[in-house]
Amino acid sequence: MFTAAILQLPINSNATLTFFVVLLVILFAPIVMGKLRIPHIIGLVLAGVVLGGFGLNIIQRDDSFELFGQVGLYYIMFLASLEMDLEGLRKNGRRITLFGLLTFAVPFGLTYATGIWLLGYSPIETLILSCVMASNTLIAYPIVSRYGLGRKPSVVLSVGGTMIALFLALVTMAAVVAVHHGQGGFLFWTWFFLKFVLYCVAMVMIIPRLTRWFLRRYSDAVMQFIFILSMLFMSAAVGEAAGLEGVFGAFLAGLILNRYIPKLSPLMNRLEFMGNALFIPYFLIGVGMLIDMHVLLQGGGIVWVVVAIVVIGTLGKAVAAYAACRLCRLPWSSGHMMFGLTSAHAAGAIAIVMVGRSLLTVGGAPLVSDAMLNGVVAMILFTCIISTFVTENAAQQITLRDKEVPQEDAATDDERMLIPMKYPEYAEKLVDLAILMRNAKLGRGLVGLNVVYDDQDMRQNQEQGQQLLEKMTRHAAAADVRMQTQVRIAANIANGIKHAFKEFRASEIIIGMHMHKEVSTKFWGAFHQSLFNGLNRQIIMARLKQPLSTIRRIQVAVPSRAQFEPGFYRWLERLARLAGNLECRIVFHGRTDTLILLREYVQNRHPQVRAEYASMEHWNGLPHLAGTIAEDHLFVVVAARKGTVSYKNALEHLPEEIQHYFSGKNIIILFPDQHGDAMDEMTFAQPQHTEDKSAYEDINSWLRKHLGSN
Repeated sequence: MFTAAILQLPINSNATLTFFVVLLVILFAPIVMGKLRIPHIIGLVLAGVVLGGFGLNIIQRDDSFELFGQVGLYYIMFLASLEMDLEGLRKNGRRITLFGLLTFAVPFGLTYATGIWLLGYSPIETLILSCVMASNTLIAYPIVSRYGLGRKPSVVLSVGGTMIALFLALVTMAAVVAVHHGQGGFLFWTWFFLKFVLYCVAMVMIIPRLTRWFLRRYSDAVMQFIFILSMLFMSAAVGEAAGLEGVFGAFLAGLILNRYIPKLSPLMNRLEFMGNALFIPYFLIGVGMLIDMHVLLQGGGIVWVVVAIVVIGTLGKAVAAYAACRLCRLPWSSGHMMFGLTSAHAAGAIAIVMVGRSLLTVGGAPLVSDAMLNGVVAMILFTCIISTFVTENAAQQITLRDKEVPQEDAATDDERMLIPMKYPEYAEKLVDLAILMRNAKLGRGLVGLNVVYDDQDMRQNQEQGQQLLEKMTRHAAAADVRMQTQVRIAANIANGIKHAFKEFRASEIIIGMHMHKEVSTKFWGAFHQSLFNGLNRQIIMARLKQPLSTIRRIQVAVPSRAQFEPGFYRWLERLARLAGNLECRIVFHGRTDTLILLREYVQNRHPQVRAEYASMEHWNGLPHLAGTIAEDHLFVVVAARKGTVSYKNALEHLPEEIQHYFSGKNIIILFPDQHGDAMDEMTFAQPQHTEDKSAYEDINSWLRKHLGSN
């Protein structure tokens, strides 16, 4: 009886059952397509074809598909720009412009010739079809995101080229509409470009200020997520009001917010999860529901239109992609990726052709014929399939190609970060710092530690410590980082940390620098000095006044002879990763000989990091740096323990100088590794972790060649 009642209930009129069917499609499409070795994106589109109004009519494309589909399209463009390497975008500006012009002009020209000579369309109808084929939708971008290739040059070129091609297509379409309505004069275009410039300037001025203000004051995960979505849709809505498509606003919002949402942050993980789990699949299913496969059975004319549009349009995108690949001197696998990402047409094509459909001829008939409309809708399915297959294969080729490059040896790399934490309001920043400094390729977790005194309040403090560690474990898990935790009872906090350090075989410690007056009247706190004097491994002491995502610049004070310390490579690698993940500029202050070696290492190991090098011949010049440290800067002091090669008496005054000149600033004081013996010759100490050995050989040989024994 219950089953019969369910079967008699029309699903397309029941929101609960409609959403249930959509979730089943999202759930089983990857499973079924995976067994068939077909990209699951195709499964989502095909499910929309079968279940939609032109198929079995189980579910209809109602307002929910309009809403979530629009959100999904915006999300694709937003994530694409959010995951882009901004430094790579700056360096590849000319190549992006070249590819954008090619991927617009070549399909546009071929389609125009086909429409005039083969299909017999009128010039204005042919222009509309050419705009459709010159634009494209990044429908296969979730594949790129899944493989973690969002910052590859071919992907950066594809995303940037897509926006240029879409912009030119929409401008051309606006010109067609204006001419059709007897407009399109000088005033029309002047006002159009004025609105475009004002819109871009307004977003660039407003969004960063709002974002910095909000992230500094509110750390709640849900509030931050909602705020980012608000910025996304504000930009899209204002873009539409300015006469642009909402996808431009979504793309621009991603570019502006790029540096405020680190790739390895919990916030980025939440944004990707929501998009890939719900919004983007909803969009793909909705695209499939637009496709009416019955039109191919209406006669040879429709089939001929579909074949001509698919073949010529796809050929144009292929020619543009591989031509740009050769001109930019990229490998063929990059050309495959560029072709795959730019060959699909979806919502943008429908939007353009429907605008053309609204234009009427002299007799009152739609300017865009039913044959063209049906041909474009059928073309969407074929180009989505082509794009998905090509992108999947290209992603696999690029992944295999990169694996041919020697990777770090995880068996000998001892990276394991220990994070002692006590204060809830500060622990989250320490975990974020560790996440941004760790080597994500090793896939190792963090170690969270809470040490409590063995006194009458031990049980209560134990419980509070456990609650804090559980909260930080969830915070790290939001960024897909595992955390091992321990609440340790000790009569001395420093000794408790030292014993835990040895038990967990940690490589370094990241600990907060106290900001509570009741802790100690001394700068180092009650136990910090005992800690860095009692351990010879790297210790990072951090005092962070604001979220790391709002840091605009890292300034590093490096003592002379720092390159001779055994821990030189470790701290340099950590700071380079931090700057790379935050996509901020890093400035090293030190002596000329040290800066030369820092430059060599960063350029060889982290070429994407925007690094600068400023001369500071004497450590006494440290107070003079105070005037260059802004509130949104992070000041890092590479210190040294007594008796080490880079130690100097001026370091004795470091606490007073920081309290006097750098009060209220974001500070990190870093004590490098000190294991190993003093060196008898002018060479670098052998690095203790494999990730730096290749650079060690290169820089040591350079040092012997240029400095000799002087």
